[in-house]
Order: sequence, then structure tokens, then C-alpha cells
Amino acid sequence: MKSFPMFIRTTGRRVVIVGGAEQAAQKARLILKTDAQIVLAAPSLDVELEGIVAADRAIWHQGAIDAGFFEDAAMCFVATGCPATDACAYALAKQARCPVNVVDQPGLCDITTPSLVDRDPVVVAIGTEGTAPVLARQIKTGVEQMLPPNLGGLAALAGRLRVSVAARVPKEARRGFWRWVFSATPRQDWTRGHERAAAESIKQAIAAGGAPDQPEDSGLISLVGAGPGARDLLTLRAVDRLQEADVIFYDRLVDAEVLELARRDAERVFVGKVVGANAWPQDRINALIVAEARKGRRVVRLKSGDPGVFGRAGEEIAAAGTAGVRVEIIPGVTAACAAAASAGVSLTERGVTDTLILSTGMARAGAPLPDSARHAGPGTTLAFYMSTRQADRISRDLMALGMPPDAPVMVAVDVSKPSEQRLSCALAELGAQMRHWAVEGCATILVRWPAEMAVQGNKRRADPAPEPHVEACPGVDRRRASVELA
Repeated sequence: MKSFPMFIRTTGRRVVIVGGAEQAAQKARLILKTDAQIVLAAPSLDVELEGIVAADRAIWHQGAIDAGFFEDAAMCFVATGCPATDACAYALAKQARCPVNVVDQPGLCDITTPSLVDRDPVVVAIGTEGTAPVLARQIKTGVEQMLPPNLGGLAALAGRLRVSVAARVPKEARRGFWRWVFSATPRQDWTRGHERAAAESIKQAIAAGGAPDQPEDSGLISLVGAGPGARDLLTLRAVDRLQEADVIFYDRLVDAEVLELARRDAERVFVGKVVGANAWPQDRINALIVAEARKGRRVVRLKSGDPGVFGRAGEEIAAAGTAGVRVEIIPGVTAACAAAASAGVSLTERGVTDTLILSTGMARAGAPLPDSARHAGPGTTLAFYMSTRQADRISRDLMALGMPPDAPVMVAVDVSKPSEQRLSCALAELGAQMRHWAVEGCATILVRWPAEMAVQGNKRRADPAPEPHVEACPGVDRRRASVELA
């Protein structure tokens, strides 16, 4: 960002507008939404500005101005229409260290005015640093449609009741209380126009010491799928849980941009799971998420891909169940689906590959490696997770089952990330090509055995697969070593 968005307090402060015509009136309309004292500096005013002065909503200054005129002003807008006069007013405001905006002159602006969605006291400001005002207005239109017109009234009521809540609702129950106010019956009643009923239910809950129908232990563990990497592939429910979280436990494969969607003051704990060398053993993670939930906190266990697909969700669900803690799963886009979507292909195709198999080449410590290929047959697509080090074994096992050596294989690396690569080869070449490509981690192996491809040894065979191929984003090192999708 080249500009930092923030809100400036206007109570008891002056806002100076230099100019008396239409551009000055536009800025005056904006500041009239606040409680600032508006000072209009101009030799003459148009009829709209005269009306604002007549209504005692602004003071008209007709004399000369100097740097002292801008002292202690919250901000200044310059809109005289004369470039020379604008430049002089800008220089005087800068001398007084007053933040200034000169209309239509970005080079003379310390501050810019955003597009506003006004649900006072709820205000949404949208800015593009002056680069795309039309886009800002389009976004404003979308947000206007999202927020009910009377939403600000509910926020204002909450502000008036905060002292009572602090006095009567225990501290550990307040977050749950406000979550109920803004997410459950009161919010629903209010947005339907039943403000009186909503206010009454909130006051009754305050008198009772907390939100109704809430379990004594309001802790919750949410196993949230972060998808393959790109944050816009998260579900709306996943974003909602990140916004509600008190503490987030996340793995190394979760992109930093995904964490930007979380509540700003949520505690973030990196559990640093690494294939073959887990910095945090699973039993320790289980114990920690359960302990945090028992405190009544909203816990998010943020996992790459989908929690239920090779994400060890079963162990965490079992730990929560044993402890009597509520747990839920928020599904995410799993790597196989993301890889196929990125390549513009379907994982299944009627009459060609009507069976989809998700498998892995990894096993628990001390356990034998799984028979990853045992379900393969003509008409299947196989997606292998955490299997880059097992490429030779997978290739050998599949051909032993009868899969032709020229069956097509795609290796998807860093799916949905800027460093994404899609690599292709024939099955028999998989192990050698993986070493040639130097793929050692964050990759999913997709193998297709089309129904028309005869079992190895029969006379009928499909056309040979193309030569090994690499498709990557511009500027990406094709031999770059990467990490593995968990």
C-alpha cells in the first residue's frame, strides 16, 4: 500500500474547505456526514454552500488566509478551480502541517477521499489510491447491496449497551454474547425491521448474564480447509470461521495471504508440520487445540487442502470427542480437484474414467508403505498425495497391475500459487522425470487409465503419450525444488 487507510476523529475539530463553487460543495457534502466544524474559505459561495452556512452547519471565512488559518484543523480540502490559488493554499496548509487534499491534483494530496458505504456508525471506506475511481464505485455498489440499510442502528444500540454488558455479562462470555447479537436472532430480527423485538431480546440476555441457549462451555474446534494455496479458493464458511477465531493453529503449507483473512487480534500458532520431520507431533497438536477449546475459545485448525483428505482430521476429531469438545469440519478444495481445474481437465469423464481414486504414498512412522495402486484399473483416475518420493514404486506397481507404460501422467506443483507448474510424461518415465524435474515436495501426481487403454500385454493399445512436457508460469524455475502438499 502507498496509503494507509484509517479513520480520523472529527468531534470538536475543524475541517477547512478552500473554495466556494461546486467542487467545494462536493467536499462539504462529504464532511456534513460527520460532526466536524466546517470552515469555508472563499470570497463568494454558491447557493448550496450559502444554505449550509445559513443552517449553522458551516462558518464562512471571506478574508485572507495564512498558515495560521490551518492550525489544528483535522484536514483541509482545496477546490478553488484555479491551479495557482490551489498551489498557494496547499503550501500554506503544509506549512501548518495540516493534511491536505487538492481536488484533481494527486501530486498535491496527502489524503484522498474514499468511496463510502454509510451505515452510521458502521462505515465502509473503499479506496484505490486514486488509480481506479470507477472500480471503487462498483465495489461500493456491491457492498451497499450486502449491508441492510438499518444495520447502523443495531451497531449504535450495541454501543449504548456496552457499559451494561461489561457490568452484567462475565468477561469470558462477552465475545459469545456479541457473536449471538450480530450473528443470531437479534441480527435477523433487526434486519427484518423488528428493531423493538431485537432490542428487547438483547436487554433480556444482558439481564440474564449472557446469551440464551448457549452451552456452558462455548468452545469449538473448527477443522478448516485452506485449499491448495490461493485465498480466493476458500469457502465463505471458512472465511467466517477465520473471522470468529480466537486462536488459529496453522501448518507450513498455509499461504500467508490466507491468514490475512483472519480476525486481526486472533492468536496465531505455527505448528510447522514437515513431511518426515514434524516440528510439532500430532499428539501435541491434539492436546493444544483441545485445551484451548476447553477455555471456551473458538479454535481454528487451519489445514492445506481439505481436512478430511490426508489431513489427519480423524485424530483431531477423536481427541475432541474424548474431551467432550464440540468439533466441526469446514471442507476445502483438495489438491486433486485444484490441479485438474488448473489444467482445464475433468477428473472423471463418462465412459473414459468413471472412477476417481485418492491415494497416498506415505504411511505412519514405523508402518509399511501403503499399497497405493491396489484399486487401479481401466477407467480410473488416480490422484497420489505426498508421493513424490515414491514415484518409482508407484510407476512399477501400476504397470504390474497391467496399466500400460504409456499411460498419461500429470504432476501438479504448487497448484494455484504464482510458482505453479504442470509437468507431464508417460507412466514408465515417471520416476526418472521426477528426478529430472527436481520435484521433491508440494505436488500431486495424477494418473489416468482410460477405459479404452487395454491392460498391458493385450494387442489393443492406446496411442503413445506425448514426450515429457513442462508447463509453468513465466519466470518460474522448472527445476525448482518445492515442498509437499499435506
